[in-house]
Amino acid sequence: MTEPTFDPVDADLLTEPRLVVEPGVAARVAAVAEPVLQGMGYRLVRIRISGEAGCTVQVMAERPDSTMQIEDCEAVSRALSPVLDIADPIDRAYRLEISSPGIDRPLVRRSDFVRYSGHLVKIEMAVAHQNRKRFRGVLNGVEGEAVRVTRDDVPKDQEPDVLLPMADIGEAKLVLTDELIAESMRRGKAAERELKRDLGLAPPLAPHAKPSGKAKAPVKDTDKRPEKKPAKKPLPQNTKQHRLAAQRARRGEIDPD
Repeated sequence: MTEPTFDPVDADLLTEPRLVVEPGVAARVAAVAEPVLQGMGYRLVRIRISGEAGCTVQVMAERPDSTMQIEDCEAVSRALSPVLDIADPIDRAYRLEISSPGIDRPLVRRSDFVRYSGHLVKIEMAVAHQNRKRFRGVLNGVEGEAVRVTRDDVPKDQEPDVLLPMADIGEAKLVLTDELIAESMRRGKAAERELKRDLGLAPPLAPHAKPSGKAKAPVKDTDKRPEKKPAKKPLPQNTKQHRLAAQRARRGEIDPD
């Protein structure tokens, strides 16, 4: 697998700190995992430790462009596993699981709230805001150090927009919708094409071509040749005009040809 390559914007995203972090043992795992991931060109999204069916440590990661292929997960697993064995942040046996953020992904960085503006979100506050901790609605971007959410569960006589301080957010994630699935599919296909080009399995982009994942400009018809006019439809053969012409032809008044 080729190492991820980044432009300056990607490099800024790579080192962007998380706003939503884990407490306790998960925080110790994150402290070990994050530098390893960053050194490989990936971002840590979340650490989750589950006690079901033994202990499972889930490390959720992504590239700066929010994609994560199976090959990426395998590379991270091979690199991170021996480092965790040496650091030993967990005092019992566990199974390491590397995963992508998924479609209904957590939002943990400022850029996440910007990138997924317009989509439905669920947010749980670590510190109550307006006497409540749970909010659901359409994410409408970032304003200063807060995110704007247009709630979908308020009476008509109340203001639906609310500004939630990012520092007080305990957990935020996207809600699965048809629009989100469609966008995820577009991103996934673009990432797959990019990976194939990196591996030499697909021809590189032509110099004038747009990068994958960007909207294509409408194609304009530059052919200036005269437009062909459609052929006239033949008249029906049973009109009164045709019948009279046939009668005159039989009488020899006109040439039928």
